[in-house]
Amino acid sequence: MLIKLTTEKTVSEVAAALQAAVQAHHFGVMQVHNLRETMTKKGVEFGRECLIFEVCQPQQAKKVLDQDMSVSTALPCRISIYEESGKTILATLKPTILLAMFNAPQLKEVAQEVEDTIFKIMKDAAG
Repeated sequence: MLIKLTTEKTVSEVAAALQAAVQAHHFGVMQVHNLRETMTKKGVEFGRECLIFEVCQPQQAKKVLDQDMSVSTALPCRISIYEESGKTILATLKPTILLAMFNAPQLKEVAQEVEDTIFKIMKDAAG
């Protein structure tokens, strides 16, 4: 269900590398959520670092949305970077698993292409 990679890099190093990898693979970063910062602003103390990148490849998104607009509830794809047991983790939900929930087998190929690219992006950022 998850793609999960571990790296020795810091969260901020991975974040910078992820920005570059996303662009290199013709995706775009739509938004970056800093979970600790957001929770602190809401009065909730949260000590762990966690960045959530919303990424998208517009042509692939259009293919999916032209077939089934309800898939918009699962877009954009998200890649999380967080600390766990002294390591930095990159994680994402597999697009193939998400799209399978929509019972749209015609979207399987697009989901697999997106999943393969997101894995490459994460590998590049972790490396």
